[in-house]
Amino acid sequence: MNMTYRFELRKFLYFFFASFLALSSFGVFAQNFPSKPIRLIVTYPAGGSSDLMGRLMAKKLSDIWGQPIIVENKGGAAGSIGMDYAARQPADGYAFVLGNFGPALVNPLMSKVTYNMDKDFIPIALTASGPNVLVVPANSPYKSLRDLLAAAKAKPNSLNFGTSGSGSMSHIATEMIMREANVKMVHVPYKGGGLALVDLMAGQIDFIVSDALPAAEHIKSGKLRPLAITSSARTPLVPGVPTFSEAGLPGFVALSWWGVFLPTGTPKDIQDKYYAALVKIMSDPEIKERFEGMGVQAQATTPDEFKAYLASETTRYAKLISDNKIKAD
Repeated sequence: MNMTYRFELRKFLYFFFASFLALSSFGVFAQNFPSKPIRLIVTYPAGGSSDLMGRLMAKKLSDIWGQPIIVENKGGAAGSIGMDYAARQPADGYAFVLGNFGPALVNPLMSKVTYNMDKDFIPIALTASGPNVLVVPANSPYKSLRDLLAAAKAKPNSLNFGTSGSGSMSHIATEMIMREANVKMVHVPYKGGGLALVDLMAGQIDFIVSDALPAAEHIKSGKLRPLAITSSARTPLVPGVPTFSEAGLPGFVALSWWGVFLPTGTPKDIQDKYYAALVKIMSDPEIKERFEGMGVQAQATTPDEFKAYLASETTRYAKLISDNKIKAD
C-alpha cells in the first residue's frame, strides 16, 4: 500500500467519521429541542394585529415547551424587513416568524425583496385568517354594495377609496372589486388603515375595505355603515353584515391571513414539534376566543395544506398585481 493511497484512505475515514458524529450529535440536539429561549419574529411594530396574535401564541408555546418565547418586532417596508431578518436566522428552530399576506405573498409580487419565500422558508401552519369589511360614512348616500357599484359604473372615477397603502389587503381587495364589477375608482393610499378611517369618517373619501376589528368599533358607535364583508360566511364581529356574494358579487372572497414559517434547513424533527405545538395552541379555547375578538379565526393547517394555500393565493393575486401594475409605495 503506497503512501498516497494510505493518506487518501485516512482522509476518507476522517471525513466519514466526522460526518457520522456530526449527524449523530445533530439528531440528539433535535431530540432535546428546545433547551433554551426561542425568538418569535413579528414583521410589524408592537400593538398591531400580528403583534397581539404573536404574543398570545408565544405565551401558550412557552407553557407547552417550558422555555421563554421572546417576541422580536422587526417592522418596516410593509413587513419585508422582518421577513428578511427571519430568513437570515440559524436553521436550528430557535427562531421562527409569524408571516402574513403582505410580506409573505404580496411584497415579493410587487417589488424586488431580499428574501425568497420558496427557498428561504419552510411553511409550518396557517394559523389564522379573517375577513375585511367595506365601510362608508354613516351619512353616505350608499345604503348597499349595489348602490355603491351602480354609482361607480354610472360615472367612472367619480368615487375614491382609501387604503392602508399600495399592496395592502385593503388595496388588493378593492382592485379585485373593481375587476369583478367592471368599474373604475380612484385609489387614495394612506400610511395606515387608522388614518384612512379617520378621513373616511370626516367625509374625505367615499369608502374603505378595512380590517374588521377597527371598523367594528366605529360601526358600533354609528360613525360608519358596513356594506359587505370579504369572507364566504358572515361574522359575529359585525353581525348582520352580508358577504360580498350576498351583496352582489358572487364568489368574491378576500381574506387576511397569518402563518408560521421556519428558516429552510430546520431539521424535520423540529418542524414536527412546531406543528404539534401549533395544533394544541390554535385549538385552545382561550386562543380561539381571543382571536375571534380580533376578527380572525384560529386554525392550524398541515404544512402541506399551508403550501397548497400559498400556491393558490400566489396564483390568484399575481395576475391582478401584474395587470394593474401595482407597485410598493
